[in-house]
Amino acid sequence: MLKKFLLNLFFPQFCLGCGKEGSLICKDCLSLIEISEYQYCPFCNPPKRVFDGRNCPTHQRMKLNGLFAATSYQNSLVKKLITSFKYEPFLKTLKGPLAFLIIAHFLLSENKIIQEEPENSLLIPIPLSPFKRRWRGFNQSEEIAQELSTFFKIPLFYGLIKIKKTQPQVELKREERIKNIQGAFKVREPAKIRRKRIFLVDDVFTTGSTMEEAARVLKIAGAREVWGIVVAREILSD
Repeated sequence: MLKKFLLNLFFPQFCLGCGKEGSLICKDCLSLIEISEYQYCPFCNPPKRVFDGRNCPTHQRMKLNGLFAATSYQNSLVKKLITSFKYEPFLKTLKGPLAFLIIAHFLLSENKIIQEEPENSLLIPIPLSPFKRRWRGFNQSEEIAQELSTFFKIPLFYGLIKIKKTQPQVELKREERIKNIQGAFKVREPAKIRRKRIFLVDDVFTTGSTMEEAARVLKIAGAREVWGIVVAREILSD
């Protein structure tokens, strides 16, 4: 408590939304972020609403079974929070508010899949390359996954590793992203994920190339289902 008091005294925090002193995101600004109550097909553009959480009929053969996205990346405050979290100034404490958005999405959603069988489920963060992890000092997906694990009582599994150096996906077009990420992941100790329901955790969902490749590798290793969980997706409209 004393440490926190001294930090607040000498290094006061200001809301990234309204500038009010006290925290990096105040309760008022956090409450203004619109949370999606529904699920949308990860691969339709614009996203098509689905009613069982799974991909639309056109994309049933994709390896990723479905996606849970809390909000839209078009929201300027959401974008600012995520950018401040994963790039300089690397505000690691934003993991709590970002995880809160995901939790709020699940609580609002009628799809209770994350609560159905926690004993047969695993949360797996999308891994970073060793270089990028050292540069950032942490894996933003791991930080969010840890918060979700505590809330939903679902174990974390760190056995998905990145084995290939890739270009930043944000710099590439869709087809380039697919090629860039192919062969990038490997599963250590595949026995631990066999017949499990996997929830892949990341911060932002764009084309889905990264999650789809991770889901492919996990299913080859024996996963029963693979679902995506993200704070935001780039386009979110009905």
